Amino acid sequence: ALTLAGGALIVLNDGLIKELAAELPVGQLLALRGLAVFFPITLLAWRSGGVATMFRIKSWPGQLLRGGCVVGAAFMFVLALRYLSLTDAVTISFAGPLFVTLLAPMMLGERVGWRRWLAVGAGFIGVAIIMQPTSTAFQWAALLPLSASVMSSLRDIVTRKLSASESSVSVLFVTTLLVVVAGFATWPFVDWVALDRKQALLLVGAGFLNGFAHFLFIEAFRQGEAALISPFKYFNVLWAMLFGFMMFGDLPTATTCQGAVVVVASGVYILHRESRRHRH
Repeated sequence: ALTLAGGALIVLNDGLIKELAAELPVGQLLALRGLAVFFPITLLAWRSGGVATMFRIKSWPGQLLRGGCVVGAAFMFVLALRYLSLTDAVTISFAGPLFVTLLAPMMLGERVGWRRWLAVGAGFIGVAIIMQPTSTAFQWAALLPLSASVMSSLRDIVTRKLSASESSVSVLFVTTLLVVVAGFATWPFVDWVALDRKQALLLVGAGFLNGFAHFLFIEAFRQGEAALISPFKYFNVLWAMLFGFMMFGDLPTATTCQGAVVVVASGVYILHRESRRHRH
């Protein structure tokens, strides 16, 4: 239930960001939303042993590397929301587990069996079905969420290495801080927009939704096994279809639905095989 609720909040956050992305520069959007995210992070830190836990950092290189991956992924995904439907952007971004499996042998020294390699191949076929690279319907913007998923997979690999020494609160704090700094760094180069009341409220709402979504994800993984919880994140595709229709009147195409089924099935299978490998 926590994972499903967190997924609903994070996709609703994406919907608000999509509405704002048509009006605000990406850097301004990420910087101001990040400021709002600090409020839920502070609440999470307070519940986890005090605000000081945010500043207990043992591996600055790892934290900065992870934060850099998140910054890159955030900029590319927000740009994707400007040009693509909510469903397409969210579904293509779920190629992340495929890239994690692809990079794990090189970066983590993990052995990947033939079944997972087949699942990775099937997953990329699903992404190709959604993107339609040989069709006149292909949009270059579809490469943005795909690139964001590559950065997210690098983030996840770094997070695995960081989990031994860093708390979840400190990781969230440093990552959000870097996103805010990167967003403000664009100020001299891009004309920022004076916010009206609606835009300000949407930004604050997106920040709180983002922060509390990650809070729910952390609580879910604290109370249950990762192998059982992770597949529920794929319900985000359904949330994206629902909120995409409610907020923007977008209905997913047949090819998007077909590709989404393949991507989700391959991702869930990879998680299943990984959980079996850990048990053995």
